[in-house]
Amino acid sequence: MPTTMRGLLLLTLIAFPLAQALADDYSDTISVFRKAGQSAKYFGSSYGYAVFPTIGKGGVGIGGAHGSGRVYAKGAHVGDTSMTQVTIGMQFGGQAYSQIIFFQDKRAFDTFTGGNFEFGAQATAVAITAGASAQAGTGGAGASASGTKSSATTAGGYQGGMAVFTVAKGGLMYEATIGGQKFSYKPKK
Repeated sequence: MPTTMRGLLLLTLIAFPLAQALADDYSDTISVFRKAGQSAKYFGSSYGYAVFPTIGKGGVGIGGAHGSGRVYAKGAHVGDTSMTQVTIGMQFGGQAYSQIIFFQDKRAFDTFTGGNFEFGAQATAVAITAGASAQAGTGGAGASASGTKSSATTAGGYQGGMAVFTVAKGGLMYEATIGGQKFSYKPKK
């Protein structure tokens, strides 16, 4: 496939899921995680969390993902964040998913909000729905999941003071890749 066509396909695969982000409501996404499996218990015990209603992901050989979110501390919206991911390896397709990162304590919160934070390629996430898959580079604890968004069961815990959960929203992605996620943070004015 020519490079120009590959680039056009990649942009199309990423742009479609990202368009859904404009319609997403943060409270609806938080509600999904409050009702889904083990992620619900983190709301009562964590210092805070970052929530991304929609992360769009796509790739053909080289892939990428991007999403915007909000950061909460003790229940209050304290800033905004964005996530960018680059992956290399066998991959084809596009998908959209929601993600939440819980901060166990103030130290973990300060690490995330202190500048440009990165999850390495070896980190994993807990997948909340049966159709979701744990993503390399999303941090947290790996686990299995089953059921629907409201009846899923999960297993996992904090790693490095953070726990990450994802919920698949749509699309289809085949991949055997390596990559990492980079986050930026901007305090609320």
